[in-house]
Amino acid sequence: MSALTVSQEPDQNWDDLVRFWEEMEWPEGSKVEIIEGIITVSPAPAYRHNLIAESIQRRLYSLIPPDWGIFQTLAIAVPSRMGMLIPDLVVAPRRDHTESDTHIPAALAELVVEVTSKSNARDDRVGKPAAYAAAGIPLYLLVDRWAPDGPTATLYGEPKDDVYRPLSTAKFGEPIKLPAPFDLVIDTSEFPET
Repeated sequence: MSALTVSQEPDQNWDDLVRFWEEMEWPEGSKVEIIEGIITVSPAPAYRHNLIAESIQRRLYSLIPPDWGIFQTLAIAVPSRMGMLIPDLVVAPRRDHTESDTHIPAALAELVVEVTSKSNARDDRVGKPAAYAAAGIPLYLLVDRWAPDGPTATLYGEPKDDVYRPLSTAKFGEPIKLPAPFDLVIDTSEFPET
């Protein structure tokens, strides 16, 4: 099953778009995001996709500060890029956010992780990293099971405007290191390829 887009009025403002996203009854179990102003409804990620996210999450829990959390279904808002994104993992401080119960500002995230699905890999490679960089999220880890040259994990950092600098890339089977504040080596040989 692939992603579905929901058309909106071209001149719709951010607040109206978020209100529609919050109030609409979406199919249960689906992942509903706003990517570059377009509401996208995707099926729940597949088992192998979740295995990769869970493996990374397990490693991160051993070293994050106690006042940080690792969230799997937390929406992060990037109004400047018309984005309400739900990364596979978000590492952010655990705070009581009074602004909204449905999402947090993306700028609070320290790390986002996306694991590509075949149907929407382009979003994880292009639209989402531009939004994450624009929000100033320090690190973005893209685990691309469907990369043209074979499955890879790429760590991006040093965001400037809406662009990240690639810090390192590893083919599945090779380690990839997350810098401080994580100082973590991830063994990608644990990741199922397809």
